[in-house]
Amino acid sequence: QVQLVESGGGLVQAGGSLRLSCAISISILRIDAMGWYRQAPGKERELVASISSGGSLRYADSVKGRFTISRDNAKNTVYLQMNGLKPEDTAVYYCYARIFTTTSWGQGTQVTVSS
Repeated sequence: QVQLVESGGGLVQAGGSLRLSCAISISILRIDAMGWYRQAPGKERELVASISSGGSLRYADSVKGRFTISRDNAKNTVYLQMNGLKPEDTAVYYCYARIFTTTSWGQGTQVTVSS
């Protein structure tokens, strides 16, 4: 069972920045894809950003140019740098890791952006 632990969420004013971290219990070199989803109240969970084992990046249109996903193989950690935050970015952010057809999830971290 892969364990994922997120950190770095919090309350920030519009225009501010946060960096989310996701520590993974296994070598991320074994993971096919990892990244971040978010879920706002009353809305479906949506993909924010992902990175594949080959380094391919994918972003939601709403965060392109503002968010950056990265990973540290030595620390088995994936990051989400969020700049230019907007109130509509307010959500619970979930880290995920997929190995073949099995996806594991973190517990989520709250990000709240005030206007």
